[in-house]
Amino acid sequence: MFRMDAIHPVSDFSRKPAEHIKRLKETGRPEILTVNGKAELVIQDAKAYEEMVDLLDALEKIAQAAKSHDEGKGIPANEFFSEFEKKYGLKREAVQD
Repeated sequence: MFRMDAIHPVSDFSRKPAEHIKRLKETGRPEILTVNGKAELVIQDAKAYEEMVDLLDALEKIAQAAKSHDEGKGIPANEFFSEFEKKYGLKREAVQD
């Protein structure tokens, strides 16, 4: 959800880009730029955008895994770890309380 202080006219961005860039970097939150009072663009700091893309990629992988599970394509975790350990010559250590 966007806050009201994150909505700015594109003309304001054009007049004071450094001010907007500083705010974008400090907050990490995107801003909406408007043209004639109508939302037209969303701008965001590159680092915050990259983090968002990474999160979306992870969520997509989780959704794909859930779908595979629902379709009966998954395997039990212990079976996976046993196969993984065998494949890579690893051995789990016993967990002690």
